[in-house]
Amino acid sequence: MSRKRPQDAEWLEYMRVVGHNIETIRRNNHMSQEQVAYAADLSRYTYQKLESGVGSKPTGGKGTPPSNPSLRNIMAVAQVLGVKLGDLLPDDPPDLSAR
Repeated sequence: MSRKRPQDAEWLEYMRVVGHNIETIRRNNHMSQEQVAYAADLSRYTYQKLESGVGSKPTGGKGTPPSNPSLRNIMAVAQVLGVKLGDLLPDDPPDLSAR
């Protein structure tokens, strides 16, 4: 059984902003989700989850966990969109250290 950590809510919000940033840049580049996913060597489903900021497997059978994409996937998307990795990330990351 997994326990919900206090920082999960902060991480979920952070990943939603990351997803929003990716979507905004993609739309500004006049690309579809499918085009970006294909060029980044991701499934469309994986890419859609990245843009939505949520994970794909419920935690303990309840709710949807925050997204936790691999660095490789985020870097591939940034390269396809023609931006630096940092351009996708919000300026104020959550504190993920154990409290």
